Amino acid sequence: MSERDELAEGCYQSLLARGETVATAESLTGGLLGGALTSVSGISAVYRGGVIAYAVDVKAAVLGVPQALLDRYGPVHPDTAAAMATGVRRLLGATYGLSTTGVAGPLPHGGEPAGTVDIACVGPGGPVLRRLRLDGDREQIRARTVHTALDLLRLCLAR
Repeated sequence: MSERDELAEGCYQSLLARGETVATAESLTGGLLGGALTSVSGISAVYRGGVIAYAVDVKAAVLGVPQALLDRYGPVHPDTAAAMATGVRRLLGATYGLSTTGVAGPLPHGGEPAGTVDIACVGPGGPVLRRLRLDGDREQIRARTVHTALDLLRLCLAR
């Protein structure tokens, strides 16, 4: 079992034991985070679903990210990640919202260099945010983002 799979399994076990749920909002990971979670047998007991909000207008229209926030900071910012996690948590009725947004590269986007990633976990204890500066190609950046997001969820569940 890979480390990513172990993290996903651990998150599943913690959520199940607590009777809690999670939903995901993804941008740069494009469904990889939801895929990592749904690789766990029995995850339907705790995973409410996910939204892939790749386009900026979808972040606003579907997830409820305030347009003023997007206008001020853009799609790659810790506050945007927090608003995405809050939005998917509300939209899908989950205990926790987990989000990823960033620049997988190879080119910069929105004034941010490739490898800039923001991850947020929002739950009963409030938001926990991580900003990463990752090296590597698109797939390496996306894979490391999924790993870090699962680890962030694990940390939120341990609080």
